[in-house]
Amino acid sequence: MSLLEPTQIRLVVPPELNMTDLLGQEDSLLRLIEDQFESVISVRGNQITIKGPPAESQAVSALFAEMISLVEKGERLNPDNVERAMDMLGQGECSPSAVYSDVLLTHKGKTIRPQTAGQKRYVDAIRENTVTFGIGPAGTGKTYLAMAMAVEALKRRSVGRIILTRPAVEAGESLGYLPGTLFEKVDPYLRPLYDALFDMMDVEKSQQLTDRGVIEIAPLAFMRGRTLNDSFIILDEAQNTSPEQMKMFLTRLGFGSRVVITGDITQVDRPIGQSGLRVVRDILEGVSGIGFVDLKARDVVRHKLVQRIVTAYTDYEEQRAAKSDG
Repeated sequence: MSLLEPTQIRLVVPPELNMTDLLGQEDSLLRLIEDQFESVISVRGNQITIKGPPAESQAVSALFAEMISLVEKGERLNPDNVERAMDMLGQGECSPSAVYSDVLLTHKGKTIRPQTAGQKRYVDAIRENTVTFGIGPAGTGKTYLAMAMAVEALKRRSVGRIILTRPAVEAGESLGYLPGTLFEKVDPYLRPLYDALFDMMDVEKSQQLTDRGVIEIAPLAFMRGRTLNDSFIILDEAQNTSPEQMKMFLTRLGFGSRVVITGDITQVDRPIGQSGLRVVRDILEGVSGIGFVDLKARDVVRHKLVQRIVTAYTDYEEQRAAKSDG
């Protein structure tokens, strides 16, 4: 048989599965898949037949096999996670069912887990390393997933406290001239961390833990001179640190602690000087116990338009850099 001749593959869906759960209301998910491939897909009863170019037929078959596995595990399929499954299989990085089955935390019926292959690499790196850098654009879940892992670690008592910190760039880390109490001064910079925390823990519970010092949310300047033992520590917006601040923060690491540092090197707000996040990779990449994970536009899990915006900006910056080099 010529490689150009079409291949036909038949899948039998387990009879206990509802075909609507697999194919979507009025076959909406089936139409989504048909729009992405040339293969002819026909459904009769609980049988799915795929006929098309050999490589593509295998790809479509693999996609349906993953979708069947997800439905069997109780996953509700929708256009977003089916499109992500297609992307993961297209990249050949990992199984969508392996990604979606990695549940980090459940709170009030909401399940928090990686949604893309890049996010799966990120959470695996946090598990495997003492210090992990998550670098990527907005919407890739850098802070949110790290927060979920911190809350989960606290719940199973693998750490004794959570420390969340950010550089307060606009105030120059010197907050004295701002009006109000200390909390009122730093609150605008730390509010995104509170928002993520409240999404994973009851407000009353988190307030109790904050009052007891089990959860601490503070500007980066407050870390100086301390040794942070038995803690899960997250440094957010690290692109706005100076190299000196980054070194200061990293050397706060104590025994029994885990550190996650997140940032987007394309959104540096520092008025002058180098970004500590830009410099640190050249210094620490390859050091045992330290991991770097790059998240891309395809890892954005916000509105689809955000992914397109990130891609457009990345392409623009690459074109500018190419012109400069030329």
